[in-house]
Amino acid sequence: MIRNVDLNEISDGKLYEANDMVKLGVEDCEGCYACCCGTGDTLNLDPYDIYRLEAGLGLGFKELLAKHLELRVADGVIMPFLRMDKTLTVTSCGSSVTEKEACTFLNDRGRCSVHDCRPGICRLFPLGRIYEGDGHKYILMENECHKERRVKIKIRKWLETPEFQKYEEYVDAWHHYLAQITDHAKEMTEEELKRKNMALLQSFYLQDYDVSEDFYKQFYERMKF
Repeated sequence: MIRNVDLNEISDGKLYEANDMVKLGVEDCEGCYACCCGTGDTLNLDPYDIYRLEAGLGLGFKELLAKHLELRVADGVIMPFLRMDKTLTVTSCGSSVTEKEACTFLNDRGRCSVHDCRPGICRLFPLGRIYEGDGHKYILMENECHKERRVKIKIRKWLETPEFQKYEEYVDAWHHYLAQITDHAKEMTEEELKRKNMALLQSFYLQDYDVSEDFYKQFYERMKF
């Protein structure tokens, strides 16, 4: 998603690489689920997120869409987003808190029920990516997390993603693919943009992935169309 912001306002002003050690770890997130609520306009899912959820939950994309996701427009592109329509009441330390815009995947204790196959944007938090040329760097968004982060962790370890180099290359490829659409969205007619969006949805989302096969091979095959 396109965001025009001053990095010094949202981060510590530094750019990090995947092998850098950054203060990301907290002792325990128990009782806190603030980052899983009220953020429906930012939690868009990429094809690898869908692959992970399909593999982890045994559901196809249409089933995920019916239960947990919704299609929204971001910068002219229609993409799946996590639903934030769950009403959740959690009791902690004798007091109850009700959240009406909670992630659909939170359980009744305010914990992530799909943690092992959670989307990349959830794994990334509280980091963000800045794209430069053909690659990207990471930023630490200091004011996004309610917990004090004390433990330094290598970014690539924090993301808990296998075949990490392939994943990094995929992230860049997907970003530039979307950028080609968003950069020209305003120049397209409504019908042209609709066709482009339907082709994107069909190729990368509606057509279920074979979760027994390598994701990256399937992704790059779909990039050809």
